[in-house]
Amino acid sequence: MKFTIHQGSRQGPRPYNQDRLAYSYSKDALLIVLADGMGGHRHGEVAAQLAVKTLTDAFQEEAQPTLKNPAGFLKHAIQYVHDAIGALTIVQDMLEAPRTTVVAAIIQDNRLYCAHVGDSRLYHFRSGKLLYKTEDHSVVQMLYKRGQLDKAAMLTHPNRHKIYNCLGGDKQPQIEQAQTDNLLEGDTLLLCSDGLWSVLSDVEIADMLHGGIVTETVSALLDEAELRSQTEGDNMSAIGLQWGDPHHHLLAVSTITMPLSATTTIMNPLTHQLAQGEGSEAADLTDDEIENAIAEIQAALKKSDRN
Repeated sequence: MKFTIHQGSRQGPRPYNQDRLAYSYSKDALLIVLADGMGGHRHGEVAAQLAVKTLTDAFQEEAQPTLKNPAGFLKHAIQYVHDAIGALTIVQDMLEAPRTTVVAAIIQDNRLYCAHVGDSRLYHFRSGKLLYKTEDHSVVQMLYKRGQLDKAAMLTHPNRHKIYNCLGGDKQPQIEQAQTDNLLEGDTLLLCSDGLWSVLSDVEIADMLHGGIVTETVSALLDEAELRSQTEGDNMSAIGLQWGDPHHHLLAVSTITMPLSATTTIMNPLTHQLAQGEGSEAADLTDDEIENAIAEIQAALKKSDRN
């Protein structure tokens, strides 16, 4: 495989960043995952971190060097995250279950597999044109499908940020999977949280991504989203990927010489950055505490699976 990839995240005007993102690859398969912890519920960053770590850990274990069933892997791993959040809520004696969105993609044998829960999106572009994007599990999208809202009204509706489907909480998640699609040399993928797509149109995103290499254009997208969200907005995160290496870019990744049993995982090096000033709401758990809690839950769930 050959590809160029770049990820980034900005806190925006929020007290701290609850988005988490990462990618992991073996010689013949690639996972990309982004989770947006829900700020309306406590410990959203915990749920998002759990989602990203669980999927990347499972990928590293199973991609040797390919996944037997990429679509099945995504569905099982995402459901496992939901179950782990429930277990974490009990172990940590939380008042309510933390919640998160997730969008994840697998690329294997030049085919794209995608699954999502919530309103974090995946876009697939070819030659600057949008081929596919995930459909938000949001209140306004549901009203639009029912014919009760038009696209203009969706932008200003008071419930435009509310979603009805997530990981965590009392309801089982509806894991939506896209039909697999072939990737061609030069195709571009973008995974992003609503903090980015809510302030940039699909056309603007396509134009900016098509204007250069993702190592530069993803940062430009985040810069523009941050500029438009100086006083109002959300955390904004994105992972951009260009498939193949049509421009022979120095930063392109090639797995040709990678050992069959090896995997590489790149977590976005983000920790929650607390805002300074009066009234800032600090995160209740540090990153180390989150990691320790996740390790305990994963060990407990694996033990229960064996029994």
